[in-house]
Amino acid sequence: MQEKGTISIHTENIFPIIKKFLYSDNEIFLRELVSNAVDATQKLKRLSSLGQYNGPVDNLRVEVAFDKDAKTITISDNGIGMTAEEIKKYINQIAFSGATEFMEKFKEAKDANEIIGRFGLGFYSAFMVADKVEIQTLSYQDGAKPAFWVCDGSTEFEIGDGVLEERGTEITLYINSESEEFLDKHKLQQILDKYCKFLPVPIKFGTNEQEEEDGVDEEGKPKYKTIEVDNIINDTNPIWTKAPNELKDEDYLKFYKELYPFSEDPLFWIHLNVDYPFNLTGVLYFPKLKNDFEIQRNKIKLFSRQVFITDEVKDIVPEFLMLLHGVIDSPDIPLNVSRSFLQADSNVKKINNYITKKVADKLTEIFKQDRKAYEEKWSDIGLFVKYGFVSEDKFYEKAKDFVLLSNTANENFTLNEYKEKVEATQTDKDGQLVYLYTNDAAKQDSFIQSANKKGYDVLLMNSPIDNHFISHLEQKLEKTSLKRVDADVADKLIKKDDAPETVLSEEQTTKVKDIFTKAINKPAYRVELESLNPDELPVTVTMDEFMRRMKDMAAMGGGMGFYGNMPDNYKVIVNGNHKLISRILEAESDDTQSQLAKQAFDLALLSQGLLTGPELTEFVNRSVNLI
Repeated sequence: MQEKGTISIHTENIFPIIKKFLYSDNEIFLRELVSNAVDATQKLKRLSSLGQYNGPVDNLRVEVAFDKDAKTITISDNGIGMTAEEIKKYINQIAFSGATEFMEKFKEAKDANEIIGRFGLGFYSAFMVADKVEIQTLSYQDGAKPAFWVCDGSTEFEIGDGVLEERGTEITLYINSESEEFLDKHKLQQILDKYCKFLPVPIKFGTNEQEEEDGVDEEGKPKYKTIEVDNIINDTNPIWTKAPNELKDEDYLKFYKELYPFSEDPLFWIHLNVDYPFNLTGVLYFPKLKNDFEIQRNKIKLFSRQVFITDEVKDIVPEFLMLLHGVIDSPDIPLNVSRSFLQADSNVKKINNYITKKVADKLTEIFKQDRKAYEEKWSDIGLFVKYGFVSEDKFYEKAKDFVLLSNTANENFTLNEYKEKVEATQTDKDGQLVYLYTNDAAKQDSFIQSANKKGYDVLLMNSPIDNHFISHLEQKLEKTSLKRVDADVADKLIKKDDAPETVLSEEQTTKVKDIFTKAINKPAYRVELESLNPDELPVTVTMDEFMRRMKDMAAMGGGMGFYGNMPDNYKVIVNGNHKLISRILEAESDDTQSQLAKQAFDLALLSQGLLTGPELTEFVNRSVNLI
């Protein structure tokens, strides 16, 4: 019996939209059709478990095959199947009321996933690549007859008796001329690997290949025979579907290598497994990062019931954990997920919070169980921890106990431990605790040595996140400030009551300031005389901590554009108590005074890496002359 009809979508416009607008996302047709086929097998399994189906369910499978000559792709399953009435219900009546509503909602849609998900168009994604689609199907129900359906991409369809003899569904796509790229074994394999690699039902990818036989045909040409090649392309039981106690370390490492073949082994991993108040499974790996903040993100793959959805998980995973690798699977997130759904869904927020908690708990556990191993991993995980410390209050509450401060002597301290270490020596005369740090220990070595001579400790803050981390520490720690070790001379970094007295008279002070100002002759360098320890350098060049920090923030795109545009301004601190200053005052000529002052200033620039080009050459020549 043949029957013809019109698909009840009340519009001629839907197929051009599917074909043209979704073209950039057209590979998802295969994901949609294979996912539907898997659902059909899972429904049969469910009916069997409920005692509503008594047939065999031990050999459920989905097959994908293509025929380059016939220009077809076929997706078949031995699942639940459909009757002719069910075809009319599920295929012919798309889940929306009419053209007007569809077109209105369609205007707001951002991508193919959103359109397919919102309007129930999973099956119709076939028309993104096909001129014609045929369905052959036979329902699992007793006495059911095979049914057939065909549509050529207009709103006309034909339905009638089918030819299938075994339960299931077979969908054949007649590929259009613009989509013949999908009639390629490697292309299809690539899409199946991306979306279907971990589906819970075996997926066979079958191709018909020609193999040369002995002898020739009647025309004298070599004989060929067609052989069917079937490969199971998926792992139906990936590690995130198993209980952690079933798995060994090598299982987690092997899976990591499957996901990221060219990566170093991860540091450790977290197995996620929760079923209330939402469903979530997965494994998250901490990769080796060092200080590379510009690494590739989007290394976490999001699945829904083992079907790959996306690797853009920004709303599901906290921002600071986007550097992790691994998989997350949640049936509470629909297959055709859209960004607007992720941002609005309450389960997504709960998942986000849960992942934050799990990561914090894992880091706490490692820190408490094996402090030495944790410290050895710090150069890799410090970036994660500091990023989370700065950006997530819930994470901060736990991280404050396991975030580490490292000093130039390669020692590590918790926040409480470090406070105890430096409180006695690094509290200034106003009761403010001052932490000193360097972001370049080699370049700032002379400043570090000056600080060490006074008994001060210097922290190493050289990761890309440290500008923000330093500011956050100052917000969170009581009566504590951080100063870069080259922000001032050691005596002035932490102001005490025991400053040395000056050996210069007021007149001499004015004269020295005048000599240096004229010798330097640069508005960006402001000369100041200080009474410092005679053992300190005669001249030191520094930049104010606040100004330098603002400029660093601006350089990192921290919204400090005003400071980023300001010219560099430096303070030239002349140590009035150094014997070189007395020698300059005693010099026989103005020229000698100027030469010595310029030499001392250039030495200060050299120690900061600020002496370059012609000025460096001039300094070298002057040094030779002075010798």
